[in-house]
Amino acid sequence: MREESRQVYCYFWLFGLINNVLYVVILSAAVDIVGPTLPKSLVLLADILPSLTIKLCSPFFIDRIKYSYRIWSLILLSCLGMFLVSFKNLFVCLLGISFASLSSGFGEVTFLQLTHHYKQISLNGWSSGTGGAGILGGASYMILTSIFKVPVRLALLVFSILPFAFLFYFKLDANGTSSIYQSVRQLDEAEDEQLEPSTVTLTHTNASQSLYNSRQHIFQTFKRLRRLVLPYMLPLTTVYLFEYLINQAVSPTLLFPIDSKENKSMPFFFHKYRDMYVTYGTLYQLGVFISRSFGHLIRMRNLYILAFLQGSNLCITILQSWFYVVHSPWSVMILIFYEGFLGGASYVNTFLNILEQEKPEETEFAMGAVSIADSFGVFLAALLGLGLEPKLCKHQVSDNRPWCRME
Repeated sequence: MREESRQVYCYFWLFGLINNVLYVVILSAAVDIVGPTLPKSLVLLADILPSLTIKLCSPFFIDRIKYSYRIWSLILLSCLGMFLVSFKNLFVCLLGISFASLSSGFGEVTFLQLTHHYKQISLNGWSSGTGGAGILGGASYMILTSIFKVPVRLALLVFSILPFAFLFYFKLDANGTSSIYQSVRQLDEAEDEQLEPSTVTLTHTNASQSLYNSRQHIFQTFKRLRRLVLPYMLPLTTVYLFEYLINQAVSPTLLFPIDSKENKSMPFFFHKYRDMYVTYGTLYQLGVFISRSFGHLIRMRNLYILAFLQGSNLCITILQSWFYVVHSPWSVMILIFYEGFLGGASYVNTFLNILEQEKPEETEFAMGAVSIADSFGVFLAALLGLGLEPKLCKHQVSDNRPWCRME
């Protein structure tokens, strides 16, 4: 790997890490934020709806915003969001989650579009970094709260300083990558010229023409989006729907008795029932990290196969939650890791397919637009999870397994 390419990879790895780490930490803290009585999908809904909204709207306007302006907005939204998440008030906490979600969604669109200019090496770095966010976020939160017993609110506040690492974006052209970065800087300069006030007087005819052009832009954008649905967006949405139903609705009910003398296979770090949920999240993120880091080595061009496999995982975990088939957490932990591996493989292969199959003039748009799909799948999972988790938990209580009501 040439020095310039190595630097591009490292920068995009860092951007992927920082952009996703707060999202992961918030989901890992879901059980601590809402407690054992409220469904964890409430946190997931607050963590994904703003992100989905910004992704849905971005194809219509994001090309008019300079990349440098986007970076500053990411830092502001992320820091403010995590500061509010550290509050004890549930409403303020959910508001902070929404700010962090806006930053995550806007950041994903921004950096995926940037990979169009830096090619596959940047996408490999970005994908691996987003997977690394799962490891850093999930594991560090588990270590801080479960092992070192750091108060939850203080642990959340610590993560609010991480978004300042986005400032490394401005170092891209100062460390040997100027030849690649030039195209992005030229884009920003061109956008500045387009946004400068026109010296032409705005007449009725000009206003009508502007309205006509806006309508044409919206129509053409919908047309470009529609073409991306079947090959990329539908399978990615389906995979994320299944896996986040597992993560936020089913895994909080995949519990085992901690104080049972007969259950000697219980991991030593399971002191409370919330520790199981946090551990599942960490294992899931480990699977995501591995597949996002090395998924480009094993290409999967038929994305619907991954959707089928993830659907099978959902069925297995629901059956375990309902019937209590296995009585040891180890097999469940392995399945959760495998679930994360499939999810990461679906993500990286989707965007690699875009880079390989789309025309160069369409790649930047497609990279940003298809990111709608994963958020839409998570959003659907959050809505369904609001009903699924309480139903599973109610059944377990009636089956003399009240662990989902305990801390």
